[in-house]
Amino acid sequence: MKVYPITPRGYCKGVVHAIELAKRCAHDYPDTPIHILGMIVHNQYIVDALAQMGIHTVDQPGLSRLELLDQIDEGIVLITAHGAGQDVFDKAQAKGLTIIDATCTDVIKTHTLIKTALDAQQEILYIGKKGHPEAEGTIAIDPEHIHLITSKQDIDAIQNHDQAYLITNQTTMSLWDVYDLCEYAQKKLPNIQIAKETCQATRIRQEAIAKVPEEVELVIIVGDPHSNNTAKLAAIASQKAHKEVIQIESVQDLSLDVLKGKSCVAISSGASTPTYLTNQIIAYLQTLEAPVQSLPPFPSIDKKHILD
Repeated sequence: MKVYPITPRGYCKGVVHAIELAKRCAHDYPDTPIHILGMIVHNQYIVDALAQMGIHTVDQPGLSRLELLDQIDEGIVLITAHGAGQDVFDKAQAKGLTIIDATCTDVIKTHTLIKTALDAQQEILYIGKKGHPEAEGTIAIDPEHIHLITSKQDIDAIQNHDQAYLITNQTTMSLWDVYDLCEYAQKKLPNIQIAKETCQATRIRQEAIAKVPEEVELVIIVGDPHSNNTAKLAAIASQKAHKEVIQIESVQDLSLDVLKGKSCVAISSGASTPTYLTNQIIAYLQTLEAPVQSLPPFPSIDKKHILD
């Protein structure tokens, strides 16, 4: 089988930084309780690997980072790559916790941009995913003046057209969704400043997915189902490259139903997907005869390599 590993793919700098900080904490403070406030990145394999090092992830669907802090009473709390609001930092300090901040520098850049705009009396339109920790942490900067935009209907609902606005976005959103919503807002609101803040790692991965070779019959996206940037890659492969797409977490999720008859596939992975998992899938696919008629046994996943 012909396999196109799409480049770039996998870990971004923010993910690498967050994982290295967590590993360093475990090494430097072996006798201190270490908690991560939410999933350090959206990948369960990484969460489980860190748990093996004694690092506990505090996460519960429906609870904000601020509420999750109620479950941590001592030791170190690590803020994830997605960032958090100042209220989270203040509460952690008040509880006497040691704070390790793994917020991605691109998220910090967006926060700084928003704070500057707020000081200039601009209202903020923030394109993001409801309930996503990055969006949650950003809106917490000033919930009264930062408005979550998930669709054109949210823009239509804005009543004060004379107000000065800044429109920006969650760093892992689809380039095309952001462009579309910014353009729509510009037509509706005469006094609007646009600051598209899709991070470079997200942008170049999305652009590469949109340009997969014509001969590719199937695009395989590797990543956790909770990863927004992984989901966006899958959507772009379908909507922009017009390819059949599957999203899987590991080699063991491959199936003959999808691969049967295929001779050429492309593969990419989300920014929080362990390189080991993607490389294992690539190696397995390269052993298949084309067109695929059967699948040999899947290799086992050696979890000690997840954080490599």
